[in-house]
Amino acid sequence: MKINQIIILLISFVLISCSGLAQENKFNKKKNYQYKKTDEEWQSTLPKMSYLVLRKAATEYPFTGKYNKHNGQGVYQCIGCGNPLYESNNKYESNCGWPSFDRAVENSIDYDVDYKLGYPRTELKCSNCGGHLGHVFNDGPKETTGKRHCINSAALNFISNEKEK
Repeated sequence: MKINQIIILLISFVLISCSGLAQENKFNKKKNYQYKKTDEEWQSTLPKMSYLVLRKAATEYPFTGKYNKHNGQGVYQCIGCGNPLYESNNKYESNCGWPSFDRAVENSIDYDVDYKLGYPRTELKCSNCGGHLGHVFNDGPKETTGKRHCINSAALNFISNEKEK
């Protein structure tokens, strides 16, 4: 490999790495979200994985989240602030390892761009607190929206519509 190719490769690597760090540094600063807490308050009120997902844009391991195979009737809300995000009738089995929805509750989601893997992906955030939820992809059910909102279970809380027996 020539020295020019090595230099270009190193510069490309540095730029890709910096874009991932820049994403974390600007997280939740683009919009002035209504629901605010200090980082210490988030850490003390959320389970560890929920904190990492919502506030640090982590991703839980596939097929491990409690809502991946969940089929109850109700509403999935942001575990951080209680904002209603997804209705159960919009959840479907995508076999991707995370809960998948073809659409969100109107005005409940903000869209951002995530470069952490070195290429742009559409990131989904709670419109109330700015918490990272997951990403949206264009491989959802064609008979509905064609979208797959791939969401971390750790970002969600479920409120059932079903009456207890």
